[in-house]
Formats: sequence, C-alpha cells, structure tokens
Amino acid sequence: MIELADEVAAALSGGGAVVALESTIIAHGLPRPDNARIAREIEAAVREQGAVPATIALLDGTVRVGLSDAQLDAVASRDDVSKLSARDLPLAAARGASGATTVAATAHVAARAGIRVFATGGLGGVHREAQETWDESADLVALSRTAICVVCSGVKSILDVPATLERLETLGVGVAGYGTDRFPGFYLADSGHPAPWRLDSPAEVAAALRAREELGSDGALVVANPLDEQLDPELHERVLGEALAAAGAEDIRGRDVTPFLLARFHEQTGGASLRANVRLVLRNAALAGQIAVAAAV
Repeated sequence: MIELADEVAAALSGGGAVVALESTIIAHGLPRPDNARIAREIEAAVREQGAVPATIALLDGTVRVGLSDAQLDAVASRDDVSKLSARDLPLAAARGASGATTVAATAHVAARAGIRVFATGGLGGVHREAQETWDESADLVALSRTAICVVCSGVKSILDVPATLERLETLGVGVAGYGTDRFPGFYLADSGHPAPWRLDSPAEVAAALRAREELGSDGALVVANPLDEQLDPELHERVLGEALAAAGAEDIRGRDVTPFLLARFHEQTGGASLRANVRLVLRNAALAGQIAVAAAV
C-alpha cells in the first residue's frame, strides 16, 4: 500500500538525501489556490539544498511517498481529502479513500520507507485545559515510536507548551533548539521555555542522529528551528485569548480546536500569521534538506 516515486526510490537506494514532507498543510492548513503553489515552493526549498523532497499523502487507497504534479494538485484541490493521523491511515487505505497525512502519519510512513529526516511547521502537543479534556495530539506518542529527525518550529503556540515539553521528556523524545537555547513556539521565536539541548549546524544534527542509531535509542529527534521574524507577541497574546474564548463559546472540541484557532489567527492578524506560517515551513524545509545531505555523507 506504500508506493515510492521513482526519484525518491532512486535516492534512497543510492544512499542519497531525502526529506519527508507532510500533506495536511497543503489540504487543510493553507488557503486555496495558493496552497498548491506554496507546496511546490516547500519542495523547491528542499531541492535547493541538494536533497529530494518526498511529500506524503494517501490517494485512492495508496500511500504515495513523493507526489507527481497531478497528485499534488489533487491533494490541494479535491474536497474528499481527509485529515489522517497514524491511527486513521490503515482504515482509510482499506476503504480506498484519500487523505492528507499529519505529523504522526507522515513520520510513520517516512520511517517505513527508510527516510530519516522530516520537515513540518509546528508540532501538535498537549492542549490547554488537557487536565480536564485529556486532549493531546497523537504526534507525541508517534514520535516516541519513530526513529526520525523532525525539523519544526517547536510546538504550536496555541497549545500548552510546558506540558508538551514535559510529555516529550516522559516519552523519551529528544529535543534540541537549532542555534538557540530557547524553545521556539511556532509564531514566536521564544515560547518562554528553555530548549533541553542546543545544536548549531547540520553536521551537529547529523552526528546526533548517528549517535542515536549506534546507541540504539528509540524515538525521534526534534530539531526546533526558531522563526526569524516572529509575530508581534502582544498581538499574538490578544488574538490567542480571543480565539480560545470563541472556541469555548462555540463548543469547539477535539481535533477541530487547532484548525479553528489557526483560522482565527489568520483572520484576526490580517494575514500576518499565515505569512509567518509559510515562512517558517520554508525555513524548516531548507534546514531539513541541509541535515539530510549532512546525514547522507
């Protein structure tokens, strides 16, 4: 049920650099019709570093690792592309469905295909008030089971960042700030919390990945790459407070919370959060490409 694009298969068989990319941002995170163009820009950012991009999605029951132009357009434009986490993937595949893969699903498929590096925007994590709702992203447990390097901009700032860091520690997921001692918070360069470790170059990340393999350590390595031009912190706090209040008033729950809050951010910041989102994903894709090349040497 997993099919690799010829370019991806050739790179993997030859020991080349490959970077996995999620498809949820294409189908559900970016507005149409810009989503298809931005998806190609993300792939181009990987290629510019000398690595092969492998965008992952489920199309008509087949998991595709690396998309053709037509397949990418289908993910970007079709209305039957569901949001699929790792638990959903086999059920959707068995039914011949189509879906965009989340961090959890993308990491799982990438590791199965032999891809060692994965770029995304921000991780999911522990939701605010999770002590009452038990709402926690499947990303965390998936990363504890998957030997992959995830380049991201930390945890989405709409979540409970300190609780998420605690869960990552408990689950044995390695976390390092890239070029920073502070843990980034998606739209914010500094979430207000320290990063457990710091790595300053693709070569250092590659060395950490080799050490993990030689030591037989389980779980992912999260490389948290801070945004260069963050959203205004005061604007962020005001919009977040209003969005959380609106979510409570409209009884938004579970998997609907994150897309609701992100949509409110895009509306209430005049598009500034969307521009930040695109910028951070492009930066992460480029860094992941550099890491993949360093790890392939």
